[in-house]
Amino acid sequence: MTTTTPPAETHRFGWISDQPYLLLSLTSLFWAGNAIVGRAVAGHFPPVTLSFLRWAVAFMIVAPFAWRHLIADWKVIRRHLPLMVTVSIIGISTFNTLQYTALQYTTALNVLLLQSTAPLFVALWALIVLRARLTATQALGIAASMIGVVVIILHGNIAELAAIELNLGDLLFIGALATFGLYTALTQKRPQMHALSFLSFTFGCGALFLIPLQIWELTTRPLPAFDWSNVGALLYVAVFPSILAYLCYNRGVRLIGANRSAPFFHLIPVFGSAMAIVFLGEQPHLYHAVGYALVLTGVIVAARKPKAS
Repeated sequence: MTTTTPPAETHRFGWISDQPYLLLSLTSLFWAGNAIVGRAVAGHFPPVTLSFLRWAVAFMIVAPFAWRHLIADWKVIRRHLPLMVTVSIIGISTFNTLQYTALQYTTALNVLLLQSTAPLFVALWALIVLRARLTATQALGIAASMIGVVVIILHGNIAELAAIELNLGDLLFIGALATFGLYTALTQKRPQMHALSFLSFTFGCGALFLIPLQIWELTTRPLPAFDWSNVGALLYVAVFPSILAYLCYNRGVRLIGANRSAPFFHLIPVFGSAMAIVFLGEQPHLYHAVGYALVLTGVIVAARKPKAS
């Protein structure tokens, strides 16, 4: 069965639009930065406030570029409004609010370990929503890359797994991963429209549905101080993990499907540890090389196009 790409999306952003592996790798790079920034500002921004401001600012940035496409695609959006609203609430409002709430209660180590299970949630929802089964090759690739993630995070000492304890934040993060797996599957069923139309609608709708929670949070938590550090962090999460990452991710999933895209989640800790080596002076070790090799091998194996039967 072949998939035709909507004309409105074809080559809209140049040659990169048809490079799913590059798009999904860039997504992981941007989301690795989001995990670091999100953890760094956890004590400065209440979780709902950070999520609401992230998507509101992202919507305001992308809206001037998207409004003409949004108007042209509005009839399509209205015909599929329940799906579009559901995708917005799940992938924008719920996922990121749960993620930022979890980061206030758990450790970066736990988050990275739990994030390695994301492809399993994608595979589960792809089976339920799309009736798409993992192939044996994809399962093998996901397993190999997951082992590589564990090797990197635990510094090659698997015995450290016994010392890890789950807490409220971990449970919330598991819930976040489950919702994002559903978002990934549902984006495969979205109607044909311009990428910016989809992005601007989901960002705006997702921020809109956060307003009631935002009002409630303002009655219990003070507003953050809008100093240069916090404003810079907010602009970062609005541009890179939001606009650019979701453009890349949605297009990548559109091109190669949910199950083949999912293993790229395992590149997030790879990029995160590489950033620590480059920017924080962490010393590279043998376990980095072993972990990187396992992750990259697993991603390549799992993301390969299945042979036609």
